[in-house]
Amino acid sequence: MNNRDIDKVEIKIEKEKGCESLPLPKAASKYASGIDLHSAQNEVIEIGPGERKLVSTGIKIALPPGYEAQVRPRSGLAYSHGITVLNTPGTIDADYRGVIKVILINHGKENFYINRGDRIAQLVIQKVCQPILKEIEELDNTKRGEGGFGHTGIKATE
Repeated sequence: MNNRDIDKVEIKIEKEKGCESLPLPKAASKYASGIDLHSAQNEVIEIGPGERKLVSTGIKIALPPGYEAQVRPRSGLAYSHGITVLNTPGTIDADYRGVIKVILINHGKENFYINRGDRIAQLVIQKVCQPILKEIEELDNTKRGEGGFGHTGIKATE
């Protein structure tokens, strides 16, 4: 596989005033699907166990129509510290032009500290489509039917 095998899309990015020295988001490896987002906060942020904080990345993006950006947790932060993105995945629509901010929550047992420039989440760009909803009287039947919440094994309780 080479880079020609991977779809590419141009994303315009603007840094907020005062964030010029922060790195642009980038992939950590050749075939990574996410690009790392960094904290742009000037002060150290402390997130206690069970607390959530809104953290600015200091960047704005312009997605082309037909795309969205998804803000997702970084697995290392989740595993090592219990830090995750609260509304996973957070969705950034193609017509949003504000600063990207990340809602982080601490599911760990100790306070967690975020410094300016720390990698806090990742951004994944996805193609999307807009559905055309058509109301009908009744859906067709399938073998699965209404089976959900563990229908292939343990049943969920109501």
